[in-house]
Amino acid sequence: MNIGERIAQLRKSRSMSQFQLAKTLNIATSTLGMYETNKRKPNMEMLEKLADFFGVSVDFLLGRPEKDDLKTADLADDDTIFTYKGQPLSDDDKEIIRRLMNGK
Repeated sequence: MNIGERIAQLRKSRSMSQFQLAKTLNIATSTLGMYETNKRKPNMEMLEKLADFFGVSVDFLLGRPEKDDLKTADLADDDTIFTYKGQPLSDDDKEIIRRLMNGK
């Protein structure tokens, strides 16, 4: 789902017309329509207004995973990426991090 579809879905979930939401956001109805059809992308200020109004994160609007969605996160085996003070993490340390990331 793209950002326009998310905005439209959130608007419809509140039973709002494009006119009503545009008025609330202080933008033209045509601007909102372009957001919803992905002909125009909202700037960061507008993303924040949308997120605040709908009670979602900017990451949600952008289609990025929420922190709770990272439960299946995995660590790379590349020790050069996961270091502490320039030293590679041990396998035990990686396992501890995996458990923390997965809430175990």
